[in-house]
Amino acid sequence: MRAERLIAAGAELGEGPVWRAESGEIVWVDILRGEIHATAFDGSSRLVRQHAMPVGAVALTTTGDILASTPIGLVDEVGAVRSPLAQAALDVRANDGKPDPAGRFVGGTMTVGDARAGAGALWSMDGGEPIALVESATIANGIAWSAEHSTMYWIDTPTGHIDAFDYDLETGRVGGRRPHVVIDEAWGSPDGMCIDDEDRLWIAFWGGSAVRCLDGTDCVEMIELPTPLVTCPTFAGPDLDHLVITTASIDVPADSPGAGDVYIVTPGCTGPAPNRLGPWAG
Repeated sequence: MRAERLIAAGAELGEGPVWRAESGEIVWVDILRGEIHATAFDGSSRLVRQHAMPVGAVALTTTGDILASTPIGLVDEVGAVRSPLAQAALDVRANDGKPDPAGRFVGGTMTVGDARAGAGALWSMDGGEPIALVESATIANGIAWSAEHSTMYWIDTPTGHIDAFDYDLETGRVGGRRPHVVIDEAWGSPDGMCIDDEDRLWIAFWGGSAVRCLDGTDCVEMIELPTPLVTCPTFAGPDLDHLVITTASIDVPADSPGAGDVYIVTPGCTGPAPNRLGPWAG
């Protein structure tokens, strides 16, 4: 399959697309610019808001409000902190994350610029004191939960594999970490990720110009993109039968076509609706 360009966004570091049914738009971020954008299927797009700090991801509340994952925690449209995440290091920023099936936000951190080994983490937030699920990470990235919610899949990009964890939905705690898939280096570096209704993982490959679908450990589908830095896919649309994919232009030659744009494809399957934050988020 080959993805088509939905919008010529020219994002520096496009990431974290989420389907927002209320407005019929895909909400996504340009991380380093602190921007939140919303793009419709007709190709129209708008800047929702801009924060004065990097925005690693967005999450929707049950009422459709958009919260941004930042170095200080989840913040709303006026910058008020709904769930704190106090970081000791000033050079740490938020990266990929999303709500779990119970309404907590699970998101990662990493250092700015150099992605210092072990300086990031994976956090769980529900309005109170954040809990570190993984205390040492380098580029905390894609995350997904199995249909029965008992398994969490997660990517720390430099490890070159997708890890699986036992997930306790009642407490939000993890255990039993183990490699689920070891990635072929020729594919690129695993980045953002989503899961379909058949429990197959769809993974974006930074440096790989593709999104690949893994059924268990087997690659069963590949979506080609015309630009190398592919960052994150998500299922979108009223029937959740489209895959929308963000990309980046950072460090890509200025004359490289399609870098930083948002793409779309019909993969022949559907995905679950995005999880939403619980009532604690307002």
